[in-house]
Order: sequence, then structure tokens, then C-alpha cells
Amino acid sequence: MKTYKVGIVGLGKVAHLHAQAIREINNADFTAGCSRSYSKAESFVAEYDATPFDNITRMVREEELDLVIICTPHPNHVEPTVEALEAGAHVLVEKPLASTLRDCDTMIKAARNANLKLGVISQRRWYPPTLRVKQAMDDGKIGKPVLGTINMLGWRDETYYDSDEWRGTWELEGGGVMVNQAPHQLDLFCWLMGPIDEVYGHWANLNHPYIEVEDTALAIVKFKSGAIGNIIVSNSQKPGIFGKIQVHGENGASVGVQTEGGAMFIAGMAPITEPPVNDLWTIPGEENLLDEFTKEDNDLFDKVDPMVYFIRLQIEEYLDALDNEREPLVNGEEARKTVELFTAIYRSTRDNKPVKFPLSPENDRDDFDGRKR
Repeated sequence: MKTYKVGIVGLGKVAHLHAQAIREINNADFTAGCSRSYSKAESFVAEYDATPFDNITRMVREEELDLVIICTPHPNHVEPTVEALEAGAHVLVEKPLASTLRDCDTMIKAARNANLKLGVISQRRWYPPTLRVKQAMDDGKIGKPVLGTINMLGWRDETYYDSDEWRGTWELEGGGVMVNQAPHQLDLFCWLMGPIDEVYGHWANLNHPYIEVEDTALAIVKFKSGAIGNIIVSNSQKPGIFGKIQVHGENGASVGVQTEGGAMFIAGMAPITEPPVNDLWTIPGEENLLDEFTKEDNDLFDKVDPMVYFIRLQIEEYLDALDNEREPLVNGEEARKTVELFTAIYRSTRDNKPVKFPLSPENDRDDFDGRKR
């Protein structure tokens, strides 16, 4: 089995989770870290016995890297991704793929031109309760999905937004709850429910006057299958409540996963306090399985570091895709769907009308897809 040499670009809080995950993978070696500040790179890699760099191309070529993981703020994903691809490395990007469709398409094209893989971190797809939901749906246990919902209510205070200079700004964060906290739920929504036909949405800043970006968004979604959906995501409810995705089938059966519970997880600042669990399961003959599922999920949660464990599982799947010359589960095209969905909500708010899919970049406007009003 080949051992893959891995570098990380953007050495902030979440980069530590990736470095720790790589150390637990038998066929991966965390080789180098890159930051615009060489001294920051030196400080970071010293903890992992890796080599510091302040230039991506030089890092990839001198260390002969196979894979680069991008952990920069969202609007800054495109440039390091393209540079790493052009230098010859596959790329795995922290969620979301980018903050704009234009950047997404640039990254996807760069990977295609380089004949290299592009993937995006969406580790909640590897949560056992998420996999149960997907398997039940694939097995036809709820019939055709007819209704899907996201209900994510959480809290971010002023201390959180002060913790990094990029937080809470359009230019440096790229958006608020939809771009930073909700991409995991939006990704699962698209994965479970299928292609979208139309979105009518609205975003607002309800109680965070010290930031530019939205703290709340909602949407009504029509899927190409004929199913409908509803999205509510918010950072405006103290102290942090939950994040749930539920799918209801044409036979009346429903399945759901609570991906977040208790205080909301903040990489490098707050741990995951409660295990992800199945919160809804009404499949005929299986209604009594919730207690069994919950015990399994609590047992796993107690045995692993959940902040690292599920990232590790996704990196392992990505490396398996490289071994077998296949696409990773969450490749660039798949990850673009999340950006397309939150972009539609921004545009729908701006234009006060439903937005039809598919969406293309708006190259003739400078209002950041309706964010800047």
C-alpha cells in the first residue's frame, strides 16, 4: 500500500484536527505545513515533526507531496487550491468548497486540467446515524422521499466573532451561518434528497449587530423528484440547541439524524459535547430500534475523539479513491451543490423571488450574489 505524503495550507485551529487525523492513518504522512507567515508555519509543524513553508508550489515540489489539505478561510480556498493542483498535488478542501460559484468552477476546472482529484471535507456523511438514514432510504424503507427538513438552531457570541479577524465579514468569511456553520447540513440535505429544482429563501441578521453577515436563513425547496423541503438555520438561539435533518417518505415512514446536540462544536475552541444520534425512526417494524442505535452511538462517542475520528474516516476514503483511481465520495462537483444552494438563498433574498436551478456565476454583478445590500 502506498504511503501518501500530505501537506496542509492554512495553519489555524481546524488544521490541528487534520494533522492529528493524518497521524492516525497508516498510509499517510503529515510532511509539511504552509502559512503566509513562515514563523507561524514553524510553530505549527514543530508539534508534528513536519517541514515549514511559506510557498505552496515550493512545498509541493520539494516535499513531493501527493495531497494538500486546504484549511484557509472560505474566500481564500481558490488560490491555494489552484496553486497546489498546478504544482502536482491532489487537493482536499475544508468545507465549503468556496464561498462563490465562480471560485468553485475555477477549482473544478483546475483539477480537471491537471488530471488530479479535488475533494471537500464533509465528515458528517460518515456519522453512523447519517449512514443509517442513507441506507434505509437506499433500501426503499420509506418509499420515495417526499419531504425533507433542516432545523439547525445554535448560538455564536461576540467572543466567537472576535476570536479570528476573518469571522463575521463578507470579504474574509464569505458569509455567515450558511457559509460557515450550515454547510454540513446543506450537504447532507442535497445528498439525501437529490437534485434541486427551485429555492425560495430569505436571510437576515437578527441579533448580531457587530457582524456584517447573516446569522439566520430559511428556505422552501422544490426538488426535481417532486419532493419538497424546508430549511431553517440560525446562530441566534442561546446557548446552542441542535442540528437536525429529517426525511419523510411517501409510505408515511420517517428517518432523521441529529448531527449536533448541546453546545455547538467550534473547531479549536469547543468540543463536540453530545454524540450524533438518530432522533426519528418510524420505519414499520423498526420503531423500537432507536434505543439500540443510541447506545451504539454513545459507545462509539466514548471511545474516540469525534472531532478527529470522522475527519480521519473521510481522509481514508479519499486516499482509497486515489489508490483505486476513482472519484472520492465528496468530489468538487458534489461539493458545489452546497454552494449552489446557499447562493440561491442569497439571490432569492435579493430578488424576492424563487431561484431556478442550475445556477451559474454572476459575472456581470458586484453585489456578491446578493449578500451586499
